[in-house]
Amino acid sequence: MEPLGWILASSAMMSAIALVGAVTIPLGARGRERLILPLVAFSAGSLLGGAFLHMIPEAAERADDDLSVFIWVLAGFTTFFALEQFLHWHHWHHDSGEQSSPLNRLMVIGDSLHNLLGGVAVAGAFIVDVPLGITTWIVAAAHEIPQELGKFGVLLHGGWSYGKALLVSLASSLTFLVGGLFAYLASVQGDVSFLVPFAAGNFLYIAASDLVPEVNKHHRMSTNALHFTSFAAGIALLLLIERIANR
Repeated sequence: MEPLGWILASSAMMSAIALVGAVTIPLGARGRERLILPLVAFSAGSLLGGAFLHMIPEAAERADDDLSVFIWVLAGFTTFFALEQFLHWHHWHHDSGEQSSPLNRLMVIGDSLHNLLGGVAVAGAFIVDVPLGITTWIVAAAHEIPQELGKFGVLLHGGWSYGKALLVSLASSLTFLVGGLFAYLASVQGDVSFLVPFAAGNFLYIAASDLVPEVNKHHRMSTNALHFTSFAAGIALLLLIERIANR
């Protein structure tokens, strides 16, 4: 299958993930809370594993100048930092009990921009190398599942109905396809391999700034052990994929 086919298929699957909040409706708020944090820790590990074990080594192998790879990693990291600074938006649930519709709209805007950049990053990886694109999509999906669960809970807490929260989540996920098509069209005009280290920088920022702090503030040893195990499992999964891919 050509890269465009992979981009379209990965976009469709990412849109399906946007509906994952529906499976948590019977669990209630407390059930979602128990499910989200271990998934957040797993996501953090998989993002770091994907960046360090797959994307940065692949970019360094293909680049003529190693320094340029790390410049693009820093550019990706900085872009997400700027995005969150501009929107005052965080990926995960908020502790305040005064969630409001304006916050919901702000979260949806932030999520749409996040998905747009994610689509660009995954498509760029598919254009460079299909196996790398698959790995990048897996890492992005591992992050997207707990993010969507957390966002769904916040939207409900902000007063939206189940149907509206799911419909808006699905609509915001479509920007992933927009970003993917943009990257594909840009590749027709020139080299877009810089998107791989750029995406790695995105993943590093999300893991270090949003996810690790979210699971690193609990005092119970059993909770910390669960989160660390989930984090290590995310890294181990990406290491296993790397070993299998290089046999």
